[in-house]
Amino acid sequence: MSLACSVDTELPQRPGAGVRAGRLGKDMTTLHEIALLRLAGQRLVGPGFSTATEAVRWLTAMQAQDHPGAITSIAIRTEAASRETVEAALNAGEVVKSWPMRGTLHFVPAEDLPWMLDLAANRVIASAASRYAELGLDEATFERATQLTVGALAGGRQLRRDDLFAVWDAAGLETAKQRGYHLIRYLAMTGILCFGPTADGEQRIVLLDEWVPRPRRPDRDEALGEWASRYFRGHGPATARDFAWWAKLVAADVKTGLAVARPGLERLELDGAEYFLDPRTPERLAEYRRHARGVLLLPGFDEYLLGYQDRGAALPAEFAQRVVPGNNGVFQPTVVVDGEIVGTWKRSGRGAARKVLATPFTTFPKKARDAIPRLYQALP
Repeated sequence: MSLACSVDTELPQRPGAGVRAGRLGKDMTTLHEIALLRLAGQRLVGPGFSTATEAVRWLTAMQAQDHPGAITSIAIRTEAASRETVEAALNAGEVVKSWPMRGTLHFVPAEDLPWMLDLAANRVIASAASRYAELGLDEATFERATQLTVGALAGGRQLRRDDLFAVWDAAGLETAKQRGYHLIRYLAMTGILCFGPTADGEQRIVLLDEWVPRPRRPDRDEALGEWASRYFRGHGPATARDFAWWAKLVAADVKTGLAVARPGLERLELDGAEYFLDPRTPERLAEYRRHARGVLLLPGFDEYLLGYQDRGAALPAEFAQRVVPGNNGVFQPTVVVDGEIVGTWKRSGRGAARKVLATPFTTFPKKARDAIPRLYQALP
């Protein structure tokens, strides 16, 4: 069982809007059920995956701008629940970090990154054109940065980000005032580099073609169908709008992907909205329902919240700014009880003296108050 859900609580059923099953042939009854099904679908309840690579492959992409928190998000979905397991997957070249979609850092299976970039990166690059102009980044600059990067990394070499910046600065490209960040992101989105192995707690930059020598190259419709299928299996129940927001695809691509994926998915209806999910998710929830109704501690930016455009199933709208204060884009770690985000938490102290400070939106149930310190100590 995942460490994140190792404490159970017996709670009264939360109210919610009515849900009508599609092909499932049984009532799913409430919006609350959508939240619990997502816990099961995301593998936050029940046995974890045997490897970190399997966990990332199941979710397809996991938001990773908070690197330590993202490592935890992967680890809690594995049997070992250890950070070392995740770092081993990075060092083996099985999982990489890049900007595959939404212009946001994600961990993805290494062999999938090239086709994800093919589908989603160009729109992000185009949307950044005005910012590139403000920073004086033109085609000649990008080409020069590419040449320098290939020269510095070819032959299996690995560099820290600051070391690559130093190469660019020495050649007169200037990395100050966010130029370095946008150069590295552009080269990642155009498939030149990615973040690969770790050393001294920091991921090293490598050439994508060298680090991922055997990428998968499905044709466009197949890739769209696979992306849709894997999103709904790993994140479902979710809607087509959730998928469109998450992958940042145009409506036509979403339609194509869903048409390919639909025969392998189950369907629910909630207040006129259509949700898709893995056919096995309801069975998993039935087996681990008690665990799903328990207490979890999740890192900030976890896919349980970040994986959807509409987050209302897990996070009441009136508390949204408690998770993202001032809408500043920084998501706080969360306390989940019975599928609902009911508060936030943060670390205090170090080593043996470390402890957790948890803040409820209203009040924590007693069992949650008792569980939070133990769950924190068990977090990888």
